[in-house]
Amino acid sequence: MNFKILGTGSYVPENIVTNDDLAKIVETNDEWITKRVGIKERHISVTDTTLDMGANAALDALENSGVKAEELDLIVTATISSDTACPSAACLIQSRIGANCMAFDVSAACAGFLFALETVSGFLERGRAKKALVVCTDRMSKLLDWSDRSTCVIFGDGAAAVVLEACEEGYYDSVIHTKGGNDVINIPARDGCSPFYKNEPQHPYLFMNGQATFKFAVNSISHDVAELFEKTGLTKDDIDVVIPHQANKRIIDFAQPKTGIDREKWYVNIERYGNVSGASIPIALDEMNKKGLLKRGDKILFTAFGGGLSSGAVIIEW
Repeated sequence: MNFKILGTGSYVPENIVTNDDLAKIVETNDEWITKRVGIKERHISVTDTTLDMGANAALDALENSGVKAEELDLIVTATISSDTACPSAACLIQSRIGANCMAFDVSAACAGFLFALETVSGFLERGRAKKALVVCTDRMSKLLDWSDRSTCVIFGDGAAAVVLEACEEGYYDSVIHTKGGNDVINIPARDGCSPFYKNEPQHPYLFMNGQATFKFAVNSISHDVAELFEKTGLTKDDIDVVIPHQANKRIIDFAQPKTGIDREKWYVNIERYGNVSGASIPIALDEMNKKGLLKRGDKILFTAFGGGLSSGAVIIEW
């Protein structure tokens, strides 16, 4: 048993923040940001919550697939910025879209889409679900220190979703890795107000060691792609499209030659969205789908890396 993608959807806030806009609130400029990460603008929420964005992306994917919410057997949401610790984002999305199925979250930061696909594939393989919805949604803007120019210029808000159906072929295989630790990327949770807790409070915003993240990202992409090729027996020539996590254009530029896959096969849209965490890959997938850039039978390689540290690669057939 395997799966195919029946439809895709996405949603980003209307509010667009350009590099020039950021230069008004933090010491930076368009040239510095563009050269450093390849981003020109990003969508930042004014009123949209993580739930709002995820539900809108889910409804878009359902419409694109022709599947009704009540037909879903499973919803898995990848997020690190849920509006509530409980209920989970998936539970709230399930209620918002009118579904009636099991729903839960996974947390793998920017690799969340791949971890969610791997999770759903297990339910489909065991016959526990026939149709499933994967939603990736993050309001990264609420996790940032907006006085830190090294991080606030990188991220954006948004969501994307895919509807999956069990079938005999379509999901070739995956490799998923975790290298546990918080020394490279760390986003503290709220300490709470217990009168008995005596540890010093942590800086409450995202911390990222840029150089270490860059090195990990480039190495994980090349390693994971090579491992997946060995596992599946496929080669670089079999791949029609590569959709990498959109974290930093320089990372993609450094990693691409190491994989041996031709540059023209790599789809990059980071300049318009920034790093939207786990939603980056499915936003790009939806964009390609809606633009008619994908053909049935195309072999698509997803590769991602992020906090955890987590990384992975997946090959599917469109």
